[in-house]
Amino acid sequence: MTAAFTDRYGLPLSTSSAQAAELYIEAVDRLLAGRAGAEGLLQEAIAADEGFALAHVALAREHQFRGRVAEARATAARARALAEGASRRERQHVDALATAIEGDNPGAVARITAHLQEFPRDAFLLTQVTGPFSLIGFGGGPDWRRECYALLTPLAPAYGDDWWFLSAYAFVHNELGQFAEARRLAERSLALYSGSAHTAHTVAHVYFEAGDDRGGAAFLEGWMPGYERAGQYYGHLTWHHALFELAAGHYARALALYDGALRPSLSLGTAIITLCDAAALLWRCDLYACAPTTDRWPEVRDFAARAFPRPGVTFADLHAALAYAATGDRAALTRLIDGLRARLAQGKLPAGEVVPRLAEGILAFSEGDYARVIELIEPYTEQIVRVGGSNAQREVFEDTLLEAYLHTERFEQAEALLRRRLARRHTPRDAHRLGRVLAATARAEAAADSLRAARDGWATADPGSPEVQAVDRALAALGTA
Repeated sequence: MTAAFTDRYGLPLSTSSAQAAELYIEAVDRLLAGRAGAEGLLQEAIAADEGFALAHVALAREHQFRGRVAEARATAARARALAEGASRRERQHVDALATAIEGDNPGAVARITAHLQEFPRDAFLLTQVTGPFSLIGFGGGPDWRRECYALLTPLAPAYGDDWWFLSAYAFVHNELGQFAEARRLAERSLALYSGSAHTAHTVAHVYFEAGDDRGGAAFLEGWMPGYERAGQYYGHLTWHHALFELAAGHYARALALYDGALRPSLSLGTAIITLCDAAALLWRCDLYACAPTTDRWPEVRDFAARAFPRPGVTFADLHAALAYAATGDRAALTRLIDGLRARLAQGKLPAGEVVPRLAEGILAFSEGDYARVIELIEPYTEQIVRVGGSNAQREVFEDTLLEAYLHTERFEQAEALLRRRLARRHTPRDAHRLGRVLAATARAEAAADSLRAARDGWATADPGSPEVQAVDRALAALGTA
């Protein structure tokens, strides 16, 4: 078929229907931007041209993301058959996505990266292998961030001033600690298309890594009202907002955000995002002993058991472990650990030993065996990046190790970790923790300075904040309140 239409990136589309082409282009833009409505547009594109292979395979990928596995595979098979009459670029595009849908993630990554050498502006394929939840992000490799950076950098000239590429490139810069360039790229992306939730998400990460919880909360409060609740990032951006509030000591606001959008019964996001956002926020609240969560956890545990009944999606499995641990469901957590160990023995756990170690560490933490937590997790801290997710998301595991250090009075290890974190970004919570360590190791003046910095950072914290009260008690004990 001769292509009469091209997409926004100048790539030919094998459809004779102007309506189908227009609907597909809009659907892809919505997918790249994380806006709602793409699935319906793809269905309309297929109705306008039943033979449009690209629309079928994009719809198949949406089915997969929504957990509709059988429908995804059937739609992908249909796309493969239809692609036989399309261009080589489209055949390769369909083949790569269908390979991912069929469960061969390494094969899909190999196909996509090879394809991009010839067709660098195939953005919908590129988005499948960039970011913390991408095929590379969940591939279990040594460091998805560096792998994505190496993939994106040579492609930058092909995209120029494209809002989606700038956002994706900004994100990986931010993850690698290149904060100034990340901010510049993200701000340019948002200026080009202010409605991109993908970019808003990147900007939220920029604020997070800057330790600017007030700026981050203000940004999301201003941006979110125009965003559809059904949008891909709605729940996750709400999670970021809740993290900003939690960092500032606004516990009631954080839990109100949870209750309004992050509870599994209310979330419209994918199953993995729903589970990970809910479990990570509640676990943090428990670690910080700052807000009541007991009545919220059972819903998360039940969702984890229902959505991920067997291990297989590493990042989800580890957040299911948090939910089982928090509810005292030792049997479910032990089954999960046994399943992870079995997958490791079968060579089906690309991230390796770090995965069952983290799950076992979470179990040990829930049982108060903090020395065991350290024994399990500490040797594998540099490998936690292999489980996927962003720096902000993986911090929940580092926080768990840090609390184990404090519980066991391993002050040297705690101080080393805290100083690395504070060198990257200042937070009142880490300043408080460092103050505790310094006070416990007879460095009163430095402890007082760190504790005052924590109190200043929590100047607007909720009245009666248990963390602020702990700071005040520590300062009083030092005689410097």
